[in-house]
Amino acid sequence: MIRNLKISFLASIALLLSSCGIYSLSGADIGDAKTFQVNFFQNNASLIEPGIDRIFTNQLQDFINSQTSLNLTNEGGDLIYEGEITQYYIAPMTSTSQNTAAQNRLTIAVNVRFFNNKQPEKDFERSFSFYYDYPANEQLVGSTLDTALEEIYLRINQDIFNASLTDW
Repeated sequence: MIRNLKISFLASIALLLSSCGIYSLSGADIGDAKTFQVNFFQNNASLIEPGIDRIFTNQLQDFINSQTSLNLTNEGGDLIYEGEITQYYIAPMTSTSQNTAAQNRLTIAVNVRFFNNKQPEKDFERSFSFYYDYPANEQLVGSTLDTALEEIYLRINQDIFNASLTDW
């Protein structure tokens, strides 16, 4: 009896989840879209850090791919993401009693143009930014830079995803 109840419960959950065809578990509303395209995000910031444009482009592709059932394509995508990195700057955040920086902040801003070829009313152009604070006695290279980029890009990618596919 209990076993049959468990099976009925699991079957009900499976039916409920499968009936929500155009939604993913992440809450994304992909509508009739089957493919997405992420064009290269060029670094147009006044301070150039080599490679951050390629890393951002790849991480945005990976993020959307992992959160939806959409297939990545190089051209003719139903959903298209494009834009540029517009800001990359470091600023002191807190100071010590000797008037030196105790903490620095890396801020990155990305301008995004989103085109939904299935639902053009959802198109937008917006800027997204985030930051990473790190001790002033550390250089922004190696693992510190990798950690900063990972945290900043994850947050920016979540914001882009939410704006384009969850109507936030």
